[in-house]
Amino acid sequence: MERVAVKAERKELGISCMLNTEVGAVLAVIRRPLAESYLSPQETDHCDSSVQQSLKSLRALIFNPQQEWRTIDPSVYLSPFLEVIQSDEIPASATAVALSSILKVLRIEIFDEKTPGARDAMNSIVSGITSCRLEKTDSVSEDAVMMRILQVLVGIMKHPASELLEDQAVCTIVNTCFQVVQQSSGRGDLLQRNGRYTMHELIQIIFSRLPDFEVRGDEGGEDSESDTDEIDMSGGYGIRCCIDIFHFLCSLLNVVEVVENSEGTSVHTADEDVQIFALVLINSAIELSGDAIGQHPKLLRMVQDDLFHHLIHYGASSSPLVLSMISSCILNIYHFLRKFVRLQLEAFFSFVLLKVTAFTGFLQLQEVALEGLINFCRQPAFIVEAYVNYDCDPMCKSVFEETGKVLCRHTFPTSGPLTSLQIQAFEGLVILIHNIADNMDREEDEGDEEGSNAIKPSPVEIHEYIPFWIENPKEDFETWVDHIRVRKAQKRKLAIAANHFNRDEKKGLEYLKYNHLVSDPPDPMALASFFRFTPGLDKTMIGDYLGDPDELHLSVLKSFTYTFEFTGMNLDTALRTFLESFRLPGESQKIERMIEAFSERFYEQQSSEIFASKDTVHILCYSLIMLNTDQHNPQVKKKMTEDEFIRNNRAINAGKDLPREYLSELFQSISTNAFALSTHSGPVEMNPNRWIELMNRTKTTQPFSLCQFDRRIGRDMFATIAGPSIAAVSAFFEHSDDDEVLHECVDALISIARVAQYGLEDILDELIASFCKFTTLLNPYTTPEETLFAFSHDMKPRMATLAVFTLANNFGDSIRGGWRNIVDCLLKLRKLQLLPQSAIEFETTDEEALNNGGSELDLNVVPNQDTKFNRRQGSSLMGRFSHFLALDSVEESVALGMSEFEQNLKVIKQCRIGQIFSKSSVLPDVAVLNLGRSLIYAAAGKGQKFSTAIEEEETVKFCWDLIIAVALSNIHRFNMFWPSYHEYLLNVVNFPLFSPIPFVEKGIPGLFKVCIKILASQLQDHIPEELIFRSITIMWKIDKEIIDTCYDTITEFVSKIITEYSANLHTQIGWKSVLQLLSLCGRHPETKEQAVDALIGLMSTNASHLSQSSYAYCIDCAFSFVALRNSSVEKNLRILDLMTDSVTMLIKWYKTASTETVNTYSVASNTSSSSSAEENSLRGVNFVHHLFLKLSEAFRKTTLARREEIRNRAVTSLEKSFIMAHEDLGFTPSGCIYCIDHVVFPTIDDLHEKLLDYSRRENAEREMRSMEGTLKIAMRMLQNVFLHYLQQIVGSAEFRTFWLGVLRRMDTCMKADLGDYGDNKLQEVVPEILTIMIGTMKEKEILVQKEDDDLWEITYIQIQWIAPALKDELFPDEEI
Repeated sequence: MERVAVKAERKELGISCMLNTEVGAVLAVIRRPLAESYLSPQETDHCDSSVQQSLKSLRALIFNPQQEWRTIDPSVYLSPFLEVIQSDEIPASATAVALSSILKVLRIEIFDEKTPGARDAMNSIVSGITSCRLEKTDSVSEDAVMMRILQVLVGIMKHPASELLEDQAVCTIVNTCFQVVQQSSGRGDLLQRNGRYTMHELIQIIFSRLPDFEVRGDEGGEDSESDTDEIDMSGGYGIRCCIDIFHFLCSLLNVVEVVENSEGTSVHTADEDVQIFALVLINSAIELSGDAIGQHPKLLRMVQDDLFHHLIHYGASSSPLVLSMISSCILNIYHFLRKFVRLQLEAFFSFVLLKVTAFTGFLQLQEVALEGLINFCRQPAFIVEAYVNYDCDPMCKSVFEETGKVLCRHTFPTSGPLTSLQIQAFEGLVILIHNIADNMDREEDEGDEEGSNAIKPSPVEIHEYIPFWIENPKEDFETWVDHIRVRKAQKRKLAIAANHFNRDEKKGLEYLKYNHLVSDPPDPMALASFFRFTPGLDKTMIGDYLGDPDELHLSVLKSFTYTFEFTGMNLDTALRTFLESFRLPGESQKIERMIEAFSERFYEQQSSEIFASKDTVHILCYSLIMLNTDQHNPQVKKKMTEDEFIRNNRAINAGKDLPREYLSELFQSISTNAFALSTHSGPVEMNPNRWIELMNRTKTTQPFSLCQFDRRIGRDMFATIAGPSIAAVSAFFEHSDDDEVLHECVDALISIARVAQYGLEDILDELIASFCKFTTLLNPYTTPEETLFAFSHDMKPRMATLAVFTLANNFGDSIRGGWRNIVDCLLKLRKLQLLPQSAIEFETTDEEALNNGGSELDLNVVPNQDTKFNRRQGSSLMGRFSHFLALDSVEESVALGMSEFEQNLKVIKQCRIGQIFSKSSVLPDVAVLNLGRSLIYAAAGKGQKFSTAIEEEETVKFCWDLIIAVALSNIHRFNMFWPSYHEYLLNVVNFPLFSPIPFVEKGIPGLFKVCIKILASQLQDHIPEELIFRSITIMWKIDKEIIDTCYDTITEFVSKIITEYSANLHTQIGWKSVLQLLSLCGRHPETKEQAVDALIGLMSTNASHLSQSSYAYCIDCAFSFVALRNSSVEKNLRILDLMTDSVTMLIKWYKTASTETVNTYSVASNTSSSSSAEENSLRGVNFVHHLFLKLSEAFRKTTLARREEIRNRAVTSLEKSFIMAHEDLGFTPSGCIYCIDHVVFPTIDDLHEKLLDYSRRENAEREMRSMEGTLKIAMRMLQNVFLHYLQQIVGSAEFRTFWLGVLRRMDTCMKADLGDYGDNKLQEVVPEILTIMIGTMKEKEILVQKEDDDLWEITYIQIQWIAPALKDELFPDEEI
């Protein structure tokens, strides 16, 4: 404790010594000799008797304090020094020392805010300092004193007790400091600099406390004056002084200086130096106050009204430095107060930044304005908030869209070198694009973390009438987003409607109804809001519409006036605002109606008691319009005077006169400034009446919406600037040669793709087309050599090529028509031999034997549904471009020993072209369709030029390899995309320069690879199999020469399908196509044996895989092989035997169908809904009979083969088939007769006819006898079949006719005339056959004499005709 006491005692003693020293210093300066003083001896004595006495009294107390200095009233030791400062007779040197003493007291903090009398002491210091008297001094001494004063002022505000200062004292401090700044303008630069620095420091100190000021409850009202009234003075300075100081700072923006122009006249212009000084201070105040300003209504209103009005007024017509400061100030306001200044910010953009950037007169000013726009774009939330608050509001200017288009317009290069303005605009555009892209990707990342599936935003459609002038507050975010998207769509439609309206009023209004912008019947407020807020409307047409006497038009006129807020406006200002929105029509009746409506609205909102009724307003408005015409019409020679105007308006206010001052003010306003009566809406100035209107609108407008980024909003906002952005960045890329700039261009274009992938597919296609242009690969006017030279010696084509395939890899799911350009580039690279095998190899996972056709591509791809494109990080996406740029210098390539070709291959390898197709399984359906269409059309030669046939074949093959790669990667959704691919294949036939041979020759092997993949996959769904075989079928039918050119390949694949995958063939078209192609390829000598072996294998080893539907095609194929002239007899006989054995399959199918029929009948006894099942079962039985008939027909046709062994085996096979089918196929008697009648009988007839044909030829005895032998076998076959089926068919009503057919053929063969070749050896066989047949019929009592049956009689007569010698043998005891 003693130690603490000693330390405190030492401190108190130190203070006493310090005060003693300061008192001594002041007294010493005062007592200087007269030579060093301006004072007379009498004055010195006076000082001694007054000021010196006070100082001496203080010295007497210094070392004998009764208590601690901290508890002593500060006035005790401050008053003597203040007396020195305030004295008129004290020299400046003494004043300076006294000021230093006070500063020292303040700095060592002898007292604090808790010291008794601290409040009065602080205020007395302020009062003393600000009343410092320097009556007799020189300029140097005065400057020194002023420097001291500035230091003391800062010391006062930094002192802990400064919070006890009154508001008036703080304002006095600031005012004193500013006076020093002003007085120093003619003095040394040092004093002025110190004054400005001090002023800045004072503002920082004062406004840094603003967030800590208490917000009083009565400050919340809009019209509350509590910021300045009823302030509790006991709490020290607060918001009142901040308001006064801020108002003072705003007023500095209006300080003017008088300058003389070149004509010698004086002109009042804003003092730029003072403006800059004021802006620096205002910026500091806003920066330190932050959003606390929004808690104090009057201070906020000052920012909203006074400050913004000044900034906008001077912003558009100031110097670059002032504009830069203004932009910084507005940016600070945006950061802290944008919630309260929505319309003011819009006005700043519209009337300052966007207006200045569009003005081409002053480049430096343009650069500053452009930099201001770019600074806003750098803010993370600005672009989305600007879009939401302005672009989506039909009553506001599209700030974001206009900003983007301004950047694009200034980015677009001209013919000369790039300017600083263009480079600056380009940087801003890149910032804008990256901002949107990063936000889109960031939202996707957040969505992935939440496990949500990203759905691409779609355009908004307006399906119902929603008042477009009403803005809903932000409550539920999802609902609000949908609301603003609809409002943006309405705004876009309103612009279109305005265009229609300007050309045809009726069409414009119909368009509004059609798009649900106006209700039906029309809502007057909807039409009024359309006329009031839609830019670009013809004002003359608006005036004509509003002046019409129709009831609806009158309602619209009344609603139109209610869109105006005239509160706080003078009559002339309100009338100007009203007349600026349309053009007065020429008819007096229309003018009458419109002025009447205005007068009623203005009278309702007037705040003064000047007008007695709306009629007074009406009369005065007419008078003002007439005055405007009188004063500003050049045809009026004698102008109305002010007295005449006042005299003309006497007694119009309910019989009384209006105040003369009021009328005089109206006269002066109209005579000096005419009404603006323009026809079309266009650029306007921010005049006072327009500012009043804006401030009135703020009362009814929703506050500035602070919102988070949403992908739907991002998609819509970028769509508004996408086209100009791509054009501008592409043109910049084309004109620039700087490596870093080229990198930034590509980076920006990639970011455009990152945005376009979310529902802007047409933009992405446009982007790809732009990139492809820079590759130089698609230039139709250059030779391959020129293209290769440009590609090898210019970095741009290589960068563009890398970018094209980067887009294809990372954003392929959003590419639509752009695939055509990508494919064209790929084909051109291949044509230039810049596409090595390593660049297009696909990743494989197994060794399936699907790629044994010598394909350029490894097509064995296993689709991976989990593969995702790397879209999110633009930095990682552009990594390869950075690497590409780093290694692209020629010197480095030469140092590494790389040739031009090796450099090109290195670039192509980085493109990862193969991955585009190997990972196509993750592409959406529409992308796969577009990719396939591009490849198929390219394979068909669309858009391609070939110099040689070999080049055409290689290109077609390459395209087909890619098509098949895509198909194999997407087998899992084959049903989705292949029907469209099939349509594309049909379409190519109609191409004007289509070459079918290479297209089909290279395509069929690929289609078979896909077919084998489908069959090997053993899919449960059989539609893919049907689809692929349909395509295979149309391919080989495109041209009749196709089979002759690729029969070997077709045979190989067909044989493989039959041998290995016949069990997986389930469709009718599949079997039909395979067996038809097998039959066609079997006609060629080189593949005949392979085809026959495949068929034999199918009918022997794999016969169980045949179905009823495929059996018929198998029989047709077998017959086609057997009928070949030069085929192997042994294999043909083997085929015939297998055909015969196939009857067992028919029997099996028949039994299965019969069983199903029986089951169906048993079910039918219990249910009543089995008719369809019964029909299906019966149909199955009948179909088996049809197949048997087809088999028999094949045998019948084969009996006419040239080779005897084949004919004879066909006859015996036919006989065997009928024998095997006798009982097991369940033929009815009529069915049996039908089969024999349509197969066996024609066989006999055809052989007989062939026999007679040979008998008529010369030197054909051998062929004739060979055919005779076959006919003998056929006759034996007829005998055996007849006897085998006799018992079954005898009861048929058709038996008599059938028997006559048998006898007729016996007669024909018996009497065959062989001409010169000798006897007919059939005459030996026929009697024998007849004997056996008739004998059997008699034995079974079928052929007996009956009264009611003439069968015996007919037979008896026929035998007499056929073979009379047999009559006695066959009918020994019988006669008719």
